[in-house]
Amino acid sequence: MTENHRRVLVADYDPSWPDMFEALRRPVWAAVRDVAVVVEHVGSTAVPGLAAKPIIDMDVVVASSDNMSEAIARLATLGYVHRGNLGIEDREAFGSPRGLPDHNLYVCPEGSTALANHLALRDFLRRDSVAVAEYGRIKKQLAASFPNDIDSYIAGKTDFILTVLRNAGLRESALQTIRDANLPSPNR
Repeated sequence: MTENHRRVLVADYDPSWPDMFEALRRPVWAAVRDVAVVVEHVGSTAVPGLAAKPIIDMDVVVASSDNMSEAIARLATLGYVHRGNLGIEDREAFGSPRGLPDHNLYVCPEGSTALANHLALRDFLRRDSVAVAEYGRIKKQLAASFPNDIDSYIAGKTDFILTVLRNAGLRESALQTIRDANLPSPNR
């Protein structure tokens, strides 16, 4: 199991999260703006009112996988450490430089399942306050039940996420990919 030792903490929404994203985005965008399309704020901190782990998630979106290696090289100049795809096709993950607020940075090509997952979930939740309340409740309950088990926390959210993504119109093959990525595997 990967990184199972990390403490799972879910906090109430913090209105400073969008500003934190913007502060993190600026230097990233300056480094990749001629090889990327946009830098998106994704994940729970991108949804007003949603309880979340206080970690900003960012997707650097490139036009195609042909731009991935250049984006990876540019991010290295800022101190980001390339960690590979961590088992998620068409999504490259990075360890962040020391001294910055907690965040996850990914590079994804436009049209990838990983990017579609992030955007569809974020956009659905931004429009549905009932789903935001339910998802926040689920996340807090899972954090209380699995405070030292990130894999179980992630697996516990999977059914809710898949329901949202199914309702958002993601293909069954994409949903299966997401399901496989979110459920614990002895090989990870």
